[in-house]
Amino acid sequence: GLEEGAKNQFSTFSNFITTINQKKEDIGNRNSPTQLVIPNIKNGRDPPALCLDVRQKQRMSMDSLPQELKAPIPPEPSPPIRTKTVKDFQDDMEKSKASGDWKAVHNFYSTTFDSFLEINAAFKKDTNSPFNTIEDSGIDAKFVNVVYDALLNTPQDVQKSVLKGIINGLLQEWTGPRTKDDLRAYCILLQNPQFSNTSTYVIYAHLLRQIAALTEADHHFLVHWSKKISQKRFKQVVDRLLQFISLRLFPAKPEEFPPMVKCTWWIPSATKVLALFNAANSLISPPIISYTDFYNSTLDHIDLMEEYHNWQCYGNSHRFSFCQYPFIISIAAKKVIIQRDSEQQMISIARQSLVDKVSRRQKPDMNMLFLNVKVRRTHLVSDSLDELARKKADLKKKLKVTFVGEAGLDMGGLTKEWFLLLIRQIFHPDYGMFTYHKDSQCHWFSSFKCDNYSEFRLVGALMGLAVYNSITLDIRFPPCCYKKLLSPPIVPCDHNALVGICGVTLDDLFQIMPELAHGLSELLSYEGNVEEDFYSTFQVFQEEFGVIKSYNLKPNGDKIPVTNRNRKEYVQLYVDFLLNRSIYKQFAAFYYGFHSVCASYALLLLRPEEVEILVCGSPELDMSALQRSTQYEGYQKTDPTIRYFWDVVLGFSLDLQKKLLHFATGSDRVPVGGMADLNFKISRSETSTNWLPVAHTCFNQLCLPPYKNKKELRQKLIIGISNAEGFGLE
Repeated sequence: GLEEGAKNQFSTFSNFITTINQKKEDIGNRNSPTQLVIPNIKNGRDPPALCLDVRQKQRMSMDSLPQELKAPIPPEPSPPIRTKTVKDFQDDMEKSKASGDWKAVHNFYSTTFDSFLEINAAFKKDTNSPFNTIEDSGIDAKFVNVVYDALLNTPQDVQKSVLKGIINGLLQEWTGPRTKDDLRAYCILLQNPQFSNTSTYVIYAHLLRQIAALTEADHHFLVHWSKKISQKRFKQVVDRLLQFISLRLFPAKPEEFPPMVKCTWWIPSATKVLALFNAANSLISPPIISYTDFYNSTLDHIDLMEEYHNWQCYGNSHRFSFCQYPFIISIAAKKVIIQRDSEQQMISIARQSLVDKVSRRQKPDMNMLFLNVKVRRTHLVSDSLDELARKKADLKKKLKVTFVGEAGLDMGGLTKEWFLLLIRQIFHPDYGMFTYHKDSQCHWFSSFKCDNYSEFRLVGALMGLAVYNSITLDIRFPPCCYKKLLSPPIVPCDHNALVGICGVTLDDLFQIMPELAHGLSELLSYEGNVEEDFYSTFQVFQEEFGVIKSYNLKPNGDKIPVTNRNRKEYVQLYVDFLLNRSIYKQFAAFYYGFHSVCASYALLLLRPEEVEILVCGSPELDMSALQRSTQYEGYQKTDPTIRYFWDVVLGFSLDLQKKLLHFATGSDRVPVGGMADLNFKISRSETSTNWLPVAHTCFNQLCLPPYKNKKELRQKLIIGISNAEGFGLE
């Protein structure tokens, strides 16, 4: 009914607007378009436009109209008094089910949802209290849940009466500024399970449109009230919004919905409302649901690069793009955006090199199109860092690795091998750049001072190269590192601006130095006299090359005792010192190195957790998933050799499974899209069964001779994967 209209009512409405516009022109009002206060058309079938564009943050009130057009604002009607309790409602439901007479239940639903006032009268904990704070919405959540749980089990006429009431409520409440009772009604209506049905989507869309067009202040209240919703209901609302977006993009029955050109605001409105729930989820630690629950995998099938380019061109202006709301884009989709963005940069840089060469009348060389790294295995770290330092201008070209004295051609496999061996050596404790913490099983930056931090910059560039070239690394940095790496996500133009500094908490320290973090936590909860019992000051001590050095956490910190009153400040400054200040120069060099390769607006789309997944892949190996996605050449999946292979591999220890993955693909990490993204292939090798298996790591291909029994296959496979360094040509 919301999409159709009676011709005579539309004509009257048009005349009303025309009259007002003429009067405005007469008095010379040149202000921006104004939200008009429309008379209530409760029984009309063609309502006025429910709101302005979804990105509009504020709407003009009656004050913006000329004086002669202003009507006196009627007093707010007093809310009706409703006394029905959860017990009363449940009794009515039981009686209706037993007798088949649904009149009492029908009356309750049709009355309760007929207007925003009635919704508040039924579900507000105390109708006489304003509940105007963000801390308490005043909604009786238990009653709301009981009423909604019962709704889908009522007859169709009862359910239709609820939808009819919601339509009336949306039309009635559109005039005038929003009250907290209006916001409460929106919060309650969003939880209506009827909106999972596509037949209600027109009504649902108008509800979302009104909520999306609320002011920032109103959104602030909705965000804080939403975080109080139970996990189950919160997830249901999020899933409902995601389903709405998916079915509007790819409708199963297009005839169910109005044409896309007539409802272009549906998806932006739903996404904006979903952003409110994402904000609410982020306010709580731990969050109500995982950030991955906001992913919409349907978006993996749209033209993501068009979305990305629209966002780059128009930013957060009037043109909608899903990139404005990156929480909804899955990590797999973000990886595609980053890969294609990297490829375009590679092509652009290579083309520029070619043009420069030709313009100088020099003969083009294919090697100029690549970042060529030539290293000796015996001097891997020094050769690699020297090569990267000398070829800074080529870092954004396609990486190509050559091992001196080996005949392998780099189609991807040598690059993977280079990264794996190089990372293993750089992060070795003897190298001194990073400290390994056994309790947390992660590396952190060494705080030792030195004259030159260029090696940290080169390690950052190495990690950037891995992301840029879609290689996963076996790096064990804590989550805090990736948070710092995105602080800020785009390198500032001001070279004096601080980089790699982010807000850190005791939780971040727990992920690196759990024992120290536990001690600081004990200090915060200590019930005795902190000053007398601990005798500490705002000063920390660190050992550097066998010498104990002291650092003040604040000016004159060595003279300021830690007390019960200032211990929170002490802990916060201590954590900030360990994770920010003491390693600032090291991390800043690392930050600039990473962004020298990965400078891209696509980083704005990523969460710290997603950067970690892009860099490291997933350490979780699911060999059953690999078995399901494996392709075969010269074999059938039912052949004895293949059955022997999977029996052996599925029985391997985790260490041997990692060795197999490294042997066949050049890396023991799982890419973002899971095992299926490996495109793993097993080919038949027409060689003697006395031979060991051979791998083509560039193509993730394992060549397997037709071994006659499981014992022989297991023996040869273990020998092959355990002695897998070095390359040759067949």
